[in-house]
Amino acid sequence: MCELLGMSANVPTDICFSFAGLMRRGGQTGPHRDGWGIAFYEGKGCRSFHDPAPSAESEIARLVSRYSIKSCTVISHIRRANRGRVSLENTHPFTRELWGRMWTFAHNGQLKGIKDRILTFYEPVGSTDSEHAFCWLLDQIRMQYPEPPKTTGGLMKLIRHLAADLGTLGVFNMLLSDGRYLWCHCATNLAWLTRKAPFGAATLLDADMSVDFSQETTPNDVVTVIATRPLTRDEAWTVMQPGQMAVFRSGALVTR
Repeated sequence: MCELLGMSANVPTDICFSFAGLMRRGGQTGPHRDGWGIAFYEGKGCRSFHDPAPSAESEIARLVSRYSIKSCTVISHIRRANRGRVSLENTHPFTRELWGRMWTFAHNGQLKGIKDRILTFYEPVGSTDSEHAFCWLLDQIRMQYPEPPKTTGGLMKLIRHLAADLGTLGVFNMLLSDGRYLWCHCATNLAWLTRKAPFGAATLLDADMSVDFSQETTPNDVVTVIATRPLTRDEAWTVMQPGQMAVFRSGALVTR
């Protein structure tokens, strides 16, 4: 299965520490050798990097892990291919435009029969069931809301309903964002933690690396990290339950 990584923060923050742990699972401490990708939101823009090579061996991944790109919302993915060949177009996360904003999606799992679902507006570029699911999901949102909704309550319910629907086809662990909100749907494995004052130290499980966040942050910072499996050994992660969705904005839990 693939692995996911997401971040939601109230101030532009780099994800170098968490990504350094994740990238080692892509062929070094884990079997996810079939490509990786990461997307950073900057205002309404989205800067993304993709590579079909294993993240543990990728020079691009090393660059990302060392270069401090600051963002309030990040989605990353390391792939173990089961549907669709290993190729650049099949690496997550995928992005599409809706309502003048870039939406980003990454998925872990298999969805039997998803390609039987008719697509109206969005079309996949690659051959994965994940990208087809993303296109179908955005189609449904666009049909329900041709224009941006004035309030978010209905949109939250719709995305929760669509995620549950896709979950009936198989395993659907998902990260989805429009740059403001980060939707996290758990089918089997997903966990999160929120770092805020008083900050402490953390040590990665997959690499010999520690950070004292009290030296890297201000007292007002709030940063939430979401991952398929906990990335650190000395922090209290909240493990989500199957079928549960959590939504974050600016590092804070909006709804669960």
